This record gives sequence, structure tokens and C-alpha cells, in this order.
Amino acid sequence: MKKIKGLIIPIIIIVLWSGASLLKVFNDYIIPSPWTICSTAYELIKSGELIRHLAVSFFRVFMGFFVTFIIAFPSAIFIGSKEKAIYYFEPFLEFMRHIPPIAVIPILILWFGIGETSKLAVIFLATFFPIFLNTLNGVTNYDKKLLEVGQVLGFSNKDKFFKIILPQAVPSILIGMQLGLGYSWRSLMGAELIAASSGIGYMIMDAEQLSRPDIIIVGIFSMGIIGYIVDYFFIKITKKIMTSYGKEVEYGRTQDTEFI
Repeated sequence: MKKIKGLIIPIIIIVLWSGASLLKVFNDYIIPSPWTICSTAYELIKSGELIRHLAVSFFRVFMGFFVTFIIAFPSAIFIGSKEKAIYYFEPFLEFMRHIPPIAVIPILILWFGIGETSKLAVIFLATFFPIFLNTLNGVTNYDKKLLEVGQVLGFSNKDKFFKIILPQAVPSILIGMQLGLGYSWRSLMGAELIAASSGIGYMIMDAEQLSRPDIIIVGIFSMGIIGYIVDYFFIKITKKIMTSYGKEVEYGRTQDTEFI
């Protein structure tokens, strides 16, 4: 029933869009009709162009996310376990957090060109803080009483971390990963719109230069659909993981606005 309710608004939008196109309310050049969009999407899929650009963007997103995670996750664990280390890193991280990744694209292009390195750097800057801050929040906001129980039972520091602190941090870590995936996709689109020779962002920019609004809209819809599918399966997987921990993940609650 919930899934059906979620289709109501998209259906209403498509019906209104179709009606406006039939009545010539909009200029077809500015806002192509739904059937024109469907026809263009079919041609792009048939020719393999849409799949090729999506595959390139998909690869960049997951490579960037993977590189970011293997840096942000252990960094948060280290700083979270060393209380005094926070004071050394906080000013620098606060400074970096307030710089939009898209603002550094020109200097990244100057340093690395329009190749893959500059795009991965943009994804890293956009994805690092959601993963880092949520992980840091998870490993620093644990139940102190459970730690006292571990102390009574004679747990070593390693046992305290892996048996008490880390399990409690898992929900925050997974939320950070979910946010990081979303940010990596959005930041990549910005990078591809400015400097790329392939990818869905490049396809959209190329369509703009060719005055093809139908291709632009197909590209936008493709990004939304792919992003939704990735997020859907990620949530399904994480819910199964959390079931094994006997916990619920409250999606949407983040720690990407405040450094702890």
C-alpha cells in the first residue's frame, strides 16, 4: 500500500504534463512531451549511448566512494578513540567542511586535468564528511554504563571497542555510508558537467550545446532513477545487517552539520 501511495504524485505529474503538452501550453522545444522523452530514452538505450554514460558515472561513483570510505572510516575511528586528537584536527576539518566541492573543481582541473583523478577528488571531498562525522558520532556517543560493565568483566581496550563501542556505532556508520553514496552521485554530476569527456553529466552538457532538451531530461531522470535504486538496495541490505544486531536504523538522521 505504501508503494502504491508513493506512485500517486509521479502519476499526477505525468498526467498534468501530458495534458499540458496536448493542449500546447508549453513550447515543445522548451519542455518536450512525455512521449518524446520516452522515444528519446528508447533511442539512447537502443544505441547504447545512455548505458555507456551511466556505466562510466556508476564506476566513478563507487570508486570514489570506496576510496573515501577506506580513508574516512579509520580516520574517524582513530580520532574517536583518541579524545585529545580531536582538538588537533577540529579546526582544519571545520575549515574543509565548509568548502563546497564544486568550488575546488577549477583548481583540481589545473592540477590533475579532466581525467579520473580530478573527479575522484571531487567525490572524496563531498563524501568524506558524511561518513567521517557519522562514524565519529557513533564511536563517541556510546552507552557509558556498558563500558563500565566491560570494565568489571575485565575486558581489554580492544574487547571494549569491538564488543561494546563498535556494535553501538554501526547504525551511525551505515547512515553515513548512505549519505555518502548520495553525495558522491550528486558531486560527480557537478564534476562531469564542468570537466568530462564521458559520463551522464557530460551527456547532459553535450545535449545542452546541441539544443536537445529531451536528452537533458532523459539524463536527469536517469540520475534520479539510478540514485533511487542504489539507495533502495542499500537500505535493504543495511536493514538485514541491523537485524542481526537487533537494532533499527533511523534513516534521515545525520551528523553532517556539526563537528563533535
